[in-house]
Amino acid sequence: MFSRRSFVVAGAMGVVGVALTARMTWLSVFQGEKFKLLAESNRVQLRLIPPRRGWIIDRNGKPLALNTPDYRLEIIPEQLTDLEATLTEIVKILPLTEEDLTRIREDVARQPKYMPVTITSGIGWQAFAQLNVRLPDLPGIQPVRGFSRVYPEGERFAHLLGYVGTATAEQYQKSRDPLLIFPGFKIGKDGIEKRKDAELRGTAGANRVEVNARGRVIRELDTRSDIPGANLKLTIDRDLQSYAARRVGNDSASVIVMDCETGDLLCLLSMPAFDPNVFSTRITSKLWAELQASERHPLINKSVMGLYPPGSTFKMMTAIAALETGTLPTETAYCNGSYRLGNNVWHCWSKRGHGNVPMHAALVHSCDVYFYTFGRAAGIDAIASVARRFGLGQKFDLPLPAQAAGIVPDDAWKMKRYGKPWAVAETLNTSIGQGYLIVNPLQLAVMSARIASGKKVEPRLLADAPRVPPGDLGISADHLQIIRDGMIDVVNAGGGTGKAARLKVEGIRVAGKTGSAQVRRITMADRRAGRTSSDRMPYKYRDHALFVAFAPADAPRYAVSVIVEHGSHGGTAAAPIARDVLTYIFEPERALKTLEPLERAFAAKRAAEAAAAEAAAYAAAHPELVVAVAPDAAAPPPPTPAPGD
Repeated sequence: MFSRRSFVVAGAMGVVGVALTARMTWLSVFQGEKFKLLAESNRVQLRLIPPRRGWIIDRNGKPLALNTPDYRLEIIPEQLTDLEATLTEIVKILPLTEEDLTRIREDVARQPKYMPVTITSGIGWQAFAQLNVRLPDLPGIQPVRGFSRVYPEGERFAHLLGYVGTATAEQYQKSRDPLLIFPGFKIGKDGIEKRKDAELRGTAGANRVEVNARGRVIRELDTRSDIPGANLKLTIDRDLQSYAARRVGNDSASVIVMDCETGDLLCLLSMPAFDPNVFSTRITSKLWAELQASERHPLINKSVMGLYPPGSTFKMMTAIAALETGTLPTETAYCNGSYRLGNNVWHCWSKRGHGNVPMHAALVHSCDVYFYTFGRAAGIDAIASVARRFGLGQKFDLPLPAQAAGIVPDDAWKMKRYGKPWAVAETLNTSIGQGYLIVNPLQLAVMSARIASGKKVEPRLLADAPRVPPGDLGISADHLQIIRDGMIDVVNAGGGTGKAARLKVEGIRVAGKTGSAQVRRITMADRRAGRTSSDRMPYKYRDHALFVAFAPADAPRYAVSVIVEHGSHGGTAAAPIARDVLTYIFEPERALKTLEPLERAFAAKRAAEAAAAEAAAYAAAHPELVVAVAPDAAAPPPPTPAPGD
């Protein structure tokens, strides 16, 4: 029995020994390379070095977007063991609010586990050092030393430049670029930052470090430096755009300045806007709701995405179409204040009329009846053809995420859109820049530049981009000169509607055209009740104010378009802005001196509006304190509006 048991035990031990030997042979010989690599990966870690983002500079090398050193803290959810315990320890070092903690918990629960969640940014060096010392006790925590994107001019360039932000899970899944989930790394989210992200982003570097069993770095083994992103130079003049933003003040407006010869965009302003420095970190839900609810639309780039009826600024297109189809500039139309077609009546802005009006006087005084008459004679197809040659209804090759083309209607467009033929009445509306016709401010600037230069000049935003040789407009030089002469007298003649745009700079004259674009139809009931002035309407129903111009009038170099949303009259709201912006180009000291009292008035108005809003909110919260106002204490009626556009 003893010998049998010994034999069984020895046999079992032999089998185990053979199995162990076989397993060790398999692991050491056949799987040796695999486990060698695993051991090496435990000992050595490869860490990405995010590239520094390229700067964006203006035509003179002044920074528009740059980088500053930043210390921040991130959480990697898949590396966490206990979120609440980790947050408790972090709060001992960083002053996080309850709102911050709620947001972190929500982000950790919502996002994929591999996506980093920002705890906070802009922490001091002392806190950053404390967190690094505590790393072994805080799994999932990643202090990040890097760079933050900074926009020195803030909202003045927000729509143009855009902003940067953390990549979404969808963006990472699409590219599988490990940089997109690197803590603190950000990509372009809007504007030029988004469109030129590949050039600005750069190439990541890496370093190999040896770590101990707890993940603490022992030594650095090797480093491959990152390659910073390329700097991007724009045609924009930073100082000019900053001045334009200050001059716009409280208005909701777009201001564009374009070089008539090269097509360079010197100013591409949309106001009001948002602060891209805030958007690049983390915008609060309250601020986001306020921006979305604002009737001044600060989230929309009005310069390229805003669409407006061009109003009387379109009358140059109608005049050129009339000339190109055989109308003589000396031919007149009789204006008695209205134009009848069938049973309907189209009104001129002047109730008394302008009498017999030739083309030059029609442009200077912006006579609607003249353009009804000769726009109808030219026909919608001729008008639309001319408008497209001057850039209306077009998109341009610019590094912007989106542009709105607008609508330049004609017979084919209406048939395709509505399945109905074009009506003569619709030609009358289009001839004065209303009806289906809508354009953006950039197109109006291009139109002005092409009228001034007589060439098909293309807008350009990147200073290093090749210039496109301007093509031929296919318009008679004599006809263009007739239009230019009319625009010169719009500003410089005694009865011109754009006289507010006259410069006080010696030897410089401005040529321009005012416009007022209706946002609601004036009914016969409105006319009978005397409700024809948009000044008496609530803000959102007032006409848009427009002005297009070029200067110097005798040797055009700069084209300008200004749109003030709900500004009522181009001659009183938009033309003075264009005047001051052009003054800044020729005599900046004079323009800055003029700006000082205006900025004080803007500040006083903002304070008054804020006080009124606060009072209204208080009254809404305490209705028992509201006292009825007697009829004789009511506010006086608004002043009579200025005539014309």
